[in-house]
Amino acid sequence: MADEEPTSIWMVPERQERSGPGRRPGYSREQITRAAVRVADAEGVEAATMRRVAGELGTGAMSLYRYVPRRDDLFDLMIDLAMSEIELPGSPSGDWRSDLALLAGRTRATGLRHPWLITLLTSRPTLGPHLLRVHEFALGALDATGLGIDDITGLVGMLDDYTHSAVRRELGWLDEARRTGLDPERWKRDYMGPYVRQVVESGDFPLFNRSILDSRTAHLTPEERFRYGLDRVLDAIAALIPSLLRKRSSPPAQPEPTGTKPDPAR
Repeated sequence: MADEEPTSIWMVPERQERSGPGRRPGYSREQITRAAVRVADAEGVEAATMRRVAGELGTGAMSLYRYVPRRDDLFDLMIDLAMSEIELPGSPSGDWRSDLALLAGRTRATGLRHPWLITLLTSRPTLGPHLLRVHEFALGALDATGLGIDDITGLVGMLDDYTHSAVRRELGWLDEARRTGLDPERWKRDYMGPYVRQVVESGDFPLFNRSILDSRTAHLTPEERFRYGLDRVLDAIAALIPSLLRKRSSPPAQPEPTGTKPDPAR
């Protein structure tokens, strides 16, 4: 019905098909989701319609709605299937910095394999089992520090924001390379290089000149640049932890007593 409240796909039991002579072939959610991921990887997430996915499976679009009621449900399933590729230990190691660096690096690798993932992940709230597994690992990595859950959640969010932003930027470079037929190095050298030289020679932007002529980070590989930024984020978390712990251990300020006013004459 049109006014029916949407239900999370994770609360809808998977349809079990009975087999037998003359019955239409059934599909699992995983089969449908993997087909959708193949389409999205090759053609972009916009191409992953129910009709297109059904074509990939050799069936009609309407038959898929028996298994995945809405396209939004398909997106949730796709996100969680991609998140299942992030391999992590069963529990944090006790070294929060190494654990978060591992998580960020593997999230980046997964995001680059599936260019649609970060866009979907950051544009819709979803809590599939594999996403929850990854998030639980991140929270657990910081839990041993003694921080409160609000601070832990905030710091994990800060790490996620950096990771997702960095992957988006890297994917943008790759898209531009595909569009122009130039790899990133040739794009910088042949397309932007002449203009950058002109700007540098003008002397109008001295700090920009330093960032081009003297900066090491301007010449890092994409992975090195990601690691450099990630180290700065982890440094910031390390610097924040002691002050957050001090605030947590400080007794709350006592409210001013009410009902009496100081005597100005005393």
